[in-house]
Amino acid sequence: MSTAYIITASEPVNQQIYRFLRQDIVTCVISPGALLSEKEVSARFSVSRQPVREAFIKLAEADLVQILPQRGTFVRKISARRVADGRFIREAVETAVIRRAATEATPEALARLEHNLRLQKLSAERNDSQAFLLLDDEFHRLIAQSINCELAWETVENIKATMDRVRFLTLSKVSPPESLINQHEEILQALLAKDADAAEQALRHHLQEMIFSITPIAEQNGAWFEQE
Repeated sequence: MSTAYIITASEPVNQQIYRFLRQDIVTCVISPGALLSEKEVSARFSVSRQPVREAFIKLAEADLVQILPQRGTFVRKISARRVADGRFIREAVETAVIRRAATEATPEALARLEHNLRLQKLSAERNDSQAFLLLDDEFHRLIAQSINCELAWETVENIKATMDRVRFLTLSKVSPPESLINQHEEILQALLAKDADAAEQALRHHLQEMIFSITPIAEQNGAWFEQE
């Protein structure tokens, strides 16, 4: 766990530790199957064990860790079934959002999406995978924000943690950023044209790619996936 994070007074400590650990798990800095030690995490962030324990509970609720009494807390291996379930729910929510955005998004909201897309291209040029993933999430959040329904994105964010690990693993070979940027561009162009059908089709294609990419990723990283 080499990534350096700084605890601040801006929000509760347990929420910061949750977010930092989630980032490390999603990007496989902490690998699937690894044991998480309350003592080691407490020392890493120079905090007591209580906020660490609370962060572990929240990670368990996000299906990223499993807390086993008397044994410890382990990072869950990736489940292809949970990835598929998460994608199904995400697609149902986001297709409803994108259709409304096609008719309701303001020029200012569309301009923010265009700016985000430019930043995605810069992060891809710099081979900054973590920055790209954050901008990818921001792109989808901005679409929900464009119809004044950020709760839709918060709902998606709460169920997509397992999906995010697959997204990170696919960036280098299966679904490189350039491919995802082209898909985002198709979504944006449909929104600019106020074409709800085209926007929905582009979004479905974008989200369904994960189902096709999970098999080669599981074959390349077999020890990190559950045997289902």
